[in-house]
Amino acid sequence: MKMNINQENKINAAHIVAIFLVIVFFAVGLIVFRVRGSIPEKPSQQASEDNSAIENKELLPLDVKNRPKPMPVSMLRLKSQGCVADGLLSEYNPDWQQYANLINRSNCYYLHRAIETWLNPPDFETINFEMSQISKKDVVFGMFIAEAIDMRAKYFNNNEDRYFDFEKMCRKGVANPWGEHTCKPNFASKEYRDYIAYITHWAIDLGVQSFTFGQIYMQEGTHGDYAPMIINDMRIYAKKKGVDIVIGAQTGDITDENYLKLFDYIEGGVGIDENGQVEDGPCLSTRGGCWALLWHQDYASRANNVLLHLDWSGIKSDDLDIFARMTPEKRSETLKTLYEKFNSGKTGFLMPMFGVLAGDNGGCRGPKKKFYSSDILYSCGDEKTINEILSKK
Repeated sequence: MKMNINQENKINAAHIVAIFLVIVFFAVGLIVFRVRGSIPEKPSQQASEDNSAIENKELLPLDVKNRPKPMPVSMLRLKSQGCVADGLLSEYNPDWQQYANLINRSNCYYLHRAIETWLNPPDFETINFEMSQISKKDVVFGMFIAEAIDMRAKYFNNNEDRYFDFEKMCRKGVANPWGEHTCKPNFASKEYRDYIAYITHWAIDLGVQSFTFGQIYMQEGTHGDYAPMIINDMRIYAKKKGVDIVIGAQTGDITDENYLKLFDYIEGGVGIDENGQVEDGPCLSTRGGCWALLWHQDYASRANNVLLHLDWSGIKSDDLDIFARMTPEKRSETLKTLYEKFNSGKTGFLMPMFGVLAGDNGGCRGPKKKFYSSDILYSCGDEKTINEILSKK
């Protein structure tokens, strides 16, 4: 009897231990489930910006076989109905849907810098989606090939099944010109030339027709001998795909006619003062060195075409910042004057639809203090004037 009692005690103890373990197991599982199932705290904007260059989405193949081929580019309309639509297809504007709506109701034919690559490789999935949001027919999308890259960028090369090495693209001896981990790319780098070919070929496949090299003298090789090779590759690929393209560059004070005529157009700012007036000389007097005024005969006479606009880079002395501090009446007058002055012959003035401002500009603004927008939804509201001017062409 004693032995039976002990046996029962042993059995009861084993049951208790087993039950205890089951309870612990389910309790831990419940905790894990609740932790995993909960909504994570949204990261701060600063953290998101810090990681953006490192965690770029891989470029995935897109089905572009059924996309209709765009119409041939009209250089006349490019100059007479051109608009600066910075980052339209790259979702630079935090109100990106309103940005698309602004363009759809505009009289813009050419959308300059619609793809923005400043420190960010192009996300062609986003670009493809945003192009589908533009309902206007017969428009020319532009791509800006920036003179600034982030060495930490992670961008997949589907053609070679590897990631691009952005450090190999950098010009030596120039450290962090645009902030930490940034560099000026160098045409002499084969990795950079491969990257340019990769992104421009993808853009052409999607129907992008205008390509602008930012401050090309910063990107060019020592002897200026790489641009012809790069441009020739782009033209050959576009012809193969049946897409008519134009290629331009910010050429600064370069006056070599052979070099300037490599491009269908050269591009730069107008350099206005507080009264909306421009100077007559080849260089802007308020800047160091020669900030070239490209309509001057030193440049325009040697180029095929010249596109001009209100320059911007986020500092108060830039054209766009000066423009944003004007009264509505002065802004309207300035746009009309610049358009009439430069919409002739080789030159054309591009209307400002969206651009970057100094955060403490103090003038009118778009969706945020650091952005200008002509949208009537915001305080500048210049779109009516712009559409009236462009409707005359």
